[in-house]
Amino acid sequence: MKDVRVVFVIFPGFQILDLTGPHEVFHQAGPYAIETVAVAEGPVPASGGLAVAPTATVAGCDGAIDTLVVVGGRGTPEACADARLIGWLREAAGRSRRVASVCTGAFLLAEAGLLDGRRAVTHWSSCDRLAARHPSVVVDPDALFVQDGNVWTSAGVTAGIDLALALVEDDLGADETRRIARHLVMFVQRPGGQAQFSAQLEARRPAREPLRDLLAWITASPDQDLTVPALARRADMSERNFTRVFTAETGRTPAAFVESVRLEAARRLLETTDDTLDAVARACGFGTVETLHRCFRRSLRVTPGQYRRHFRMTRSH
Repeated sequence: MKDVRVVFVIFPGFQILDLTGPHEVFHQAGPYAIETVAVAEGPVPASGGLAVAPTATVAGCDGAIDTLVVVGGRGTPEACADARLIGWLREAAGRSRRVASVCTGAFLLAEAGLLDGRRAVTHWSSCDRLAARHPSVVVDPDALFVQDGNVWTSAGVTAGIDLALALVEDDLGADETRRIARHLVMFVQRPGGQAQFSAQLEARRPAREPLRDLLAWITASPDQDLTVPALARRADMSERNFTRVFTAETGRTPAAFVESVRLEAARRLLETTDDTLDAVARACGFGTVETLHRCFRRSLRVTPGQYRRHFRMTRSH
């Protein structure tokens, strides 16, 4: 395989890990010629203060591109308002075999019209904003990365490494990806989606250590009895006091938190196993397939079967 051209697009206020994480994956793989481009010449400051000297400006980046990668970061809103950058992205995508974004870089792709009618993901905290600003984009708030045709998008920050590993696997196969993942000391494919992080983060960290331990136990034990009476007994509190304290300290009711944990567990099993829907429902604490269906339709607006067909992982682990 000859050197394949990978072009990263950066801008003032970009997230340094959005660049360096995927960049290192491609570098480790070997047969990639990696470039970094920006609108203007000179060092480009990342949000944390480090500066990167691009290899070229967008005006000087012509010719065929294999993989075009747009990073994200705090400077994304200003970058989205840069007509030169958005126009160049639209044009460059037309001469790229595939286009990708890391974290909030999805907003730049959307601004360029490259996500219209496609499924996409961004950082969990920005998914609602992406969906509201670009209603033609089908936002999946849980995935670590999403491929829709030749357009790939990834969740927040380190998920760009997951995306890059998937792109390399698409090019070079699973054995090479496993080699790189071992060298970088990370998963070839992390279990679950970014909801495993967002659900925990949406629930505020309790001040009381017993409640912190309880949240961790709930997440690890979705098939257990997670009713309020059972949880209150485990926390050694009355039901009324437990409900009050849990809601006050986490910002969510016990029932809402338990359902989110069970939904995430079911999604992981549907993505990564061939278990029957009945087995998934029992393993995740839903009890019956009917209850599993109701939760998926209410929360995701799809059936468990539809979700599995869309997001079933077929790559080697």
